[in-house]
Amino acid sequence: MNWIALLISLSLLVATHELGHLAFAKLFHTRVRRYYIFFNWKFSILKAKKFGGKWHFLFFNSKTPDSWDEKNLAPEDQDNTLWGLGWIPLGGYCDIAGMIDETKDASDLESEPQPWEYRTKPAWQRLCIISGGVLVNFISALLIYGFIFAHWGKDELPLRAATLGYDYHQVMLDEGFANGDIIYAIDGKDCYEFTDASTALLLDNPRTVTVMRGDSLMDINMSGRLLERVNNEGVKQLMGYRVPFVVRSVVGGGNADRAGLMSGDSIVSVGDSAMAAFSDITAALGRRAGETVNLGLYRHGQLMTLPVAVNDQGKIGVQAETDISRLFSGYRHVDYTFFEAIPAGIKHGWETLTTYVSSLKVLFSPGGTKQLGGFKAMADLFPDQWNWQAFWELTALLALVLAFMNVIPIPGLDGGHILFTLWEIVTRRTPSDKFLTMAQNVGMFLLLALMILANGNDILRWLGLM
Repeated sequence: MNWIALLISLSLLVATHELGHLAFAKLFHTRVRRYYIFFNWKFSILKAKKFGGKWHFLFFNSKTPDSWDEKNLAPEDQDNTLWGLGWIPLGGYCDIAGMIDETKDASDLESEPQPWEYRTKPAWQRLCIISGGVLVNFISALLIYGFIFAHWGKDELPLRAATLGYDYHQVMLDEGFANGDIIYAIDGKDCYEFTDASTALLLDNPRTVTVMRGDSLMDINMSGRLLERVNNEGVKQLMGYRVPFVVRSVVGGGNADRAGLMSGDSIVSVGDSAMAAFSDITAALGRRAGETVNLGLYRHGQLMTLPVAVNDQGKIGVQAETDISRLFSGYRHVDYTFFEAIPAGIKHGWETLTTYVSSLKVLFSPGGTKQLGGFKAMADLFPDQWNWQAFWELTALLALVLAFMNVIPIPGLDGGHILFTLWEIVTRRTPSDKFLTMAQNVGMFLLLALMILANGNDILRWLGLM
């Protein structure tokens, strides 16, 4: 299901990105010969074009008929675009007449520049056309976040509201953290949000982290090697909430049922050891597998003890509550009106983009290229079960990533075209078609190498070699 979600998400993003190019091209009366979702090497799943007053369709076609060629159409149909669906889901393209891109080089251009071609338009119009895809992706992301807030609202659990603290990965324990610590400040700056703390730990190379341990504040001096270890060891999450063990349901006829446990019971001790965190309690039960233990628990505010048999797998026959809104009193759900949601979505989208851009410094740290991921890494972001909220949140995130990646000034990306157009505006010198073709080829080689590296990392992870 996550692969299906990724395919649908990328299809939407590619379609809107290329529509951004097409819209500005049409606005400036520039001919768009083909608009494709996915690539169509050797054949297309679908082709559609309107001429002669009606739409014409071709399915699973390898060669477009000569009768569809603009040169053979009536003058009023020559500006019409061929719409297509390819079969290789790695992107898409918008074939703009008179433009050197991934679909053609200088030898494919008309011998004489035509007024309806990209290359004959003023530089500022060409800049708008080439920037259209990035602009649409960026605006789409902000609007999606706004609609998410309008429909689902926003869930918040402030960093300090997780009263049991956090469980930390071993790399954090090695730095001096202890399970149950609550981060209060990083390098003297107060932290209030979980994501802010995680980002600062990874990207800011902090020297000192202030935590609440028990009833006291204490400083932890960092080694400066946290990011290096995270990269080398493939750490996915530095810390997670320590949640209480609250019984959501009891398995009928199981050990807990026979012992008298009920839904809503909150377990606070195993044997003579007081403990409240789910992770600690399950670990203690695992050590007492095959035994009968006294569990201390609260039921309707009253402390009581029940003897419960633990099976050979360290289980007692209950399902624990996982909804954090039921586990922490500090949990907040914020609802937005439509007019409140749009600015909130814009603010959230901008903060997400700046965090993503800052995170790219990880790639230039020791072992940073190991963090690169390809299509499998993207698919793993989506849940295995279909979830509309998660789908739209991840689609908005990928839209921001696509927008930013496309403005990087690499030939082959929109950013390369933007760079050359800005150079032309500033210097009033137009790069030659030969130079643009060469730059396009170099850029495509770099992009192919990056794709091989990213997807190669996916394969190595899948084989357990990374």
